[in-house]
Amino acid sequence: MSDQPATDRASMSFRFIVHVMPKSGILDPQGRAVERSMPHLGVTQVRDVRVGRRIELTVEAADEAAARAVVDRLATELLANPLIESHAIELVGAVAAAAGPEPAGGEGGRAQAGPAQPGPARAGPEGGT
Repeated sequence: MSDQPATDRASMSFRFIVHVMPKSGILDPQGRAVERSMPHLGVTQVRDVRVGRRIELTVEAADEAAARAVVDRLATELLANPLIESHAIELVGAVAAAAGPEPAGGEGGRAQAGPAQPGPARAGPEGGT
């Protein structure tokens, strides 16, 4: 077991999006207000509007599973109210932290690992998005 702090170990930056929406069956007054305003703009073919939030964040972790665990905890305990909202987590990219001097390309000491393939959005513990 290493005595080094986690920041000294090789890590990656993982970029996530957390989508937070009112649960099905929960009143959505903001969504209703948007839907009622649409005819004033000449838009009459849209219905069932729901308004939620999109939170983007970057997590430093050793691997995707560890990063996702942090995001899931934040989504469950801080970003969404589990009584009235559901959440879905989407991985949008990952960047490896480079060790040593800055590469000749001048990328600020970070090597691009390439965007991770977005996985399926995962519903929160309340099930459904």
